[in-house]
Amino acid sequence: MPVYVDQLSRQVNIISSPLRIVSLVPSQTELLFDLGAGNRVVGVTKFCIHPAEAIATTTIVGGTKQIKHDVIKALQPDLIIANKEENTKEDLELLMQHYPVWISDIKNLNDVFSMIANVGEIIGRENEAKKLNLEIKKGAAILAEKATSFKTGKRVAYFIWYKPWMVAANDTFIHSMLELCGWQNVFDTRQRYPAIEIEELIKLNPEIILLSSEPFLSKQNT
Repeated sequence: MPVYVDQLSRQVNIISSPLRIVSLVPSQTELLFDLGAGNRVVGVTKFCIHPAEAIATTTIVGGTKQIKHDVIKALQPDLIIANKEENTKEDLELLMQHYPVWISDIKNLNDVFSMIANVGEIIGRENEAKKLNLEIKKGAAILAEKATSFKTGKRVAYFIWYKPWMVAANDTFIHSMLELCGWQNVFDTRQRYPAIEIEELIKLNPEIILLSSEPFLSKQNT
């Protein structure tokens, strides 16, 4: 059985081209379909809404942080794809006792390229993964070139949650993408995803506030 190294530097024994995959990460569910392995995905979370067929025709195994272990057991997966931030440590440690669990950890585009290449290798879709990475690199280069033409970057705040209010700060993928766009994250002196007070936001006075549409739909009166 081949041994693969995930993005937490863990060695994971996975059968060649697994046929029963459970994805606990919305973005990686979409990736599996993009790479042509959607027919092998037997379980996803309720937040895996892209592509539409992922949630319409596949068993729902709960939320990213409220996993239904009995449902996963009934699916008998030969691979579970998870993420360090999306899923809880407790859930992943329990799943590791019974199934091969490959965990991603994404902080920047280089991590994305590595993750796509690794998943492509695991599922036998190396060529498709290379093509996708090339497309993303071309798009990122165009975006970076446009960003350099801006005279001044916008000062922005990116919210990921409320009750409490939480933002994407430094050392996150969101922060790296804001930088690529030529924008300045007003919370760049903080780390990861801190809870903040509205008074702090008012003091920093960002020009643009970005509200995540998932896992909740942001409303103007929120």
